[in-house]
Amino acid sequence: MNTMSPVAELPEATENATHATPDAPANDAPAAAPEAAQSPRALLKQLQQQFKAFRDCLPLAIGIDKQVLARLPDLNRKTMRAALGIHTGSMRYLRAMEKATVRYDLDGNPGAEVTDTHRQHAKELLQERFKKEAERKKAERDAAAQVEADRKRQEKLQQLASKFAKR
Repeated sequence: MNTMSPVAELPEATENATHATPDAPANDAPAAAPEAAQSPRALLKQLQQQFKAFRDCLPLAIGIDKQVLARLPDLNRKTMRAALGIHTGSMRYLRAMEKATVRYDLDGNPGAEVTDTHRQHAKELLQERFKKEAERKKAERDAAAQVEADRKRQEKLQQLASKFAKR
C-alpha cells in the first residue's frame, strides 16, 4: 500500500543527504555520489539485496521507512519513499499482502498483524489492475479488428474498382 503524504521535503534535509563532508578523503567521494544520486529503482534493488523483508517480498511493518533511515542515514528521503512506493505497489507485494496475517521488520522478524482493512485494500488494488489490463487488451483487440475490417473494405473497393474499370 502506498500511503505517502504529499508533504514536500525540506531543502536542508535533501542537501545534507546529498553532499559529502568537506573533510572526506577524495577516494570516498565516488562511492558516496552514486548512492546520493541513486534512482528509486536502483535503491529498491539495493534494499532487496540488503534486507530479507524486501528480498522475500514480505508485508512490511508500518513505519518501515524509519527503520530504513535508521540503518541507512545517508539516503535521500524522497528517493527512499519512491522506492518504497514502487515496492509496495508491485503485483508481488500486493499478492503477499492479500494473503498475509503478519507484518515483518527489515530482518524478516514478525511484528504486528495485518488488518482486514489492509488485506481488503490490497485485494481491491489487484482487482483494479486486472480490470484495467483486461480493458486495455479488449481495446487492443477492438482496434485490431477495426483495422482488419478497414483493410477488407478497402480490398473489396479495389476489387470493385478494377472490375468496373475493365469494361
